[in-house]
Amino acid sequence: MSNTLQAQRTYALVGTGGCGKTTLAEMLLLEAGVINRLGKIEEGSTALDAEPEEIKRRGSIQPGFATFTRGGARHFLVDMPGDGNFVGDMDMVLTGVDAAVFVIDAVDGVRPLTKRQWTSIQNAGLPAVCAVTKVDRDRADFESAHASLSSILGIRTVLLYAPIGGQTDFRGVVDVLGAKAWMFGENGAVTEAGIPADMADDMAILRETAVENIAESDDALMEKYLEQGELSEDEIRQGLRHGVLSLQLVPVVAVSGLENKGAAALLSAIESLLPPGLDHAPFRGEDGKELAPSADGPAACFVFKTLTDPFAGQLTVVRVLSGAISGDSALKNMTTGDNERLGAPILMNGKNQTQSKESMGPGAVVALAKLKNTHTGDTLSDDKLGFALKAPALPPQLISYALAPREKGDEDKVFAAVQRLLDEDITLKLNRDEETGDILVSGMGQLHIETAVERARRRYKVDILLKTPKVPYRETIRGTAQVQGRHKKQSGGRGQFGDCWVEFGPLERGAGYQFEDAIVGGVVPRQYIPAVDKGIQEVSVRGFLAGYPMVDFKAKLYDGSYHSVDSSEMAFKVAGSLAFKKAMESCKPTLLEPIVTLTISIPDENMGDVIGDLSSRRGKVQGSDSMAGITEIKAQVPMNEVLRYAPDLRSMTGGQGSFTMEFSHYEEAPQPVTEKVVAEYRQAKEAE
Repeated sequence: MSNTLQAQRTYALVGTGGCGKTTLAEMLLLEAGVINRLGKIEEGSTALDAEPEEIKRRGSIQPGFATFTRGGARHFLVDMPGDGNFVGDMDMVLTGVDAAVFVIDAVDGVRPLTKRQWTSIQNAGLPAVCAVTKVDRDRADFESAHASLSSILGIRTVLLYAPIGGQTDFRGVVDVLGAKAWMFGENGAVTEAGIPADMADDMAILRETAVENIAESDDALMEKYLEQGELSEDEIRQGLRHGVLSLQLVPVVAVSGLENKGAAALLSAIESLLPPGLDHAPFRGEDGKELAPSADGPAACFVFKTLTDPFAGQLTVVRVLSGAISGDSALKNMTTGDNERLGAPILMNGKNQTQSKESMGPGAVVALAKLKNTHTGDTLSDDKLGFALKAPALPPQLISYALAPREKGDEDKVFAAVQRLLDEDITLKLNRDEETGDILVSGMGQLHIETAVERARRRYKVDILLKTPKVPYRETIRGTAQVQGRHKKQSGGRGQFGDCWVEFGPLERGAGYQFEDAIVGGVVPRQYIPAVDKGIQEVSVRGFLAGYPMVDFKAKLYDGSYHSVDSSEMAFKVAGSLAFKKAMESCKPTLLEPIVTLTISIPDENMGDVIGDLSSRRGKVQGSDSMAGITEIKAQVPMNEVLRYAPDLRSMTGGQGSFTMEFSHYEEAPQPVTEKVVAEYRQAKEAE
């Protein structure tokens, strides 16, 4: 088993949407004999994009998994989505692999979102090989794309396979370190050849640069290189692998997935330079303890994804951290404390699944069916080992939308349908807004939420309407008032009496609500004072202007009276609420709107359009930073102005822009905004 594990490779294809990852995966599966022809994104025939929503949108919306063997080496491949709407769980998924194949394309090179994805690879501590795809396309510029890896991302590259020709004339690759060429034939076949004469000088220079970079990654090699001016082939090969595993070097390979050109070169780089699961750095547990991978030790698995299969039901995707699992394994869920019997590990190739009859060791990525109570982020461990991996934190949801049934009264069905999606998509969040009564679904972007709703409709046959949610405005006051809240009711027998004098005034922004007890002489008995406070709080939640909670104000109870028989907590609670309502008429109530901080990454040429658009949304640019063709803008904008910002930014930047959004603070809304919100509120109340 040890030799098998040493030859095993577990890696993720990581890159932006549209850079060719899924097509690249098709090429690798064809090379390995898993499929007999290349599927196409446009036809919805690829092996790894099998969900109807993926076929419709021509792009991945969840990780795709493939298992294949090539020349005795077993590969576990994970094809990551690239669209910013579907990468929220990237850090979780990268915890399940040993390395990354970092993908950019020769047409666009490094895009704004590429930087964020490379940062995720670095944060996960993963060695990487870079595949530059689409070398055969119109406008392809391999040299520019290759250079952008260094100039924008700061990567020290080693060019392993350079293209011969380009665009429609991509006909082979040069093995730069081996000083030979491989020419492409039919169906992915390659034949060895000499380096074209017109490329020989350039390739010699590239080889010298590559050897220098390799030498610089190891002190002993650097010393020898400086003394002798050359390294042996073994030293170059070993130095390159050391540089990759120490995260200093990233080898680069030119490929065309659509034309099935470069598969052998890329797989050769993966197998010779990336590490097996046994060589993974020790995993850190929640309690600070570490677990080094071992083929013979107690078993532990980390759950990094949950899928729903129409036939098998819920599939739990795990990475074996240490030990081995098989069909008769029983492990403990370290999160819930439940014992789970695993069943036979399932090897995945898109929607095709095969039960494994052999045990799976460190680095294996397999699915487990019908686990009782195990979810993404959990660790399954041998009870004696008791190891729980520290799961990565998830990014906050960026946007929320309200859900409603087409048929009134089906709210619970809608909630239940979307609730069932949360296990497989941990970047979704579902809750009921107590203020507005809306069912809110939150996610990483508009497309993310729309796709989730489509999936819920299809799977659970629920007709769901997607609405822009109410913005979480707040209300506050600018003035002060001293008012009496008096509640007196006599209806035969014991009556109700509560009388209080309360002073209301504003507080600084963010202070919330404060209640002060200034009663002297027992004019209001001690047992009734909390009731006044409670009455004010309960009514302030419904606001005064437009039904939003009142914040940043104080209430000082300073006088009142009571009746020895008719007074009660309820009476003083009503009196407190009456005091609030009366005070609001003269306290100059105003509307507060939420302000969010946008961090936007765009190509330099779009900067003017984006800043102009932010100004039209009442945004305030806090600053910008430009590096190698990509500008990052920070701005504060009213939330109401950016609820549908994603498609607008996509339109302005030709799909090249990305952004993150987080709540910042509340500010007083301009008069036109206040008038509009108040008018909509009154109109809605009249319609009820």
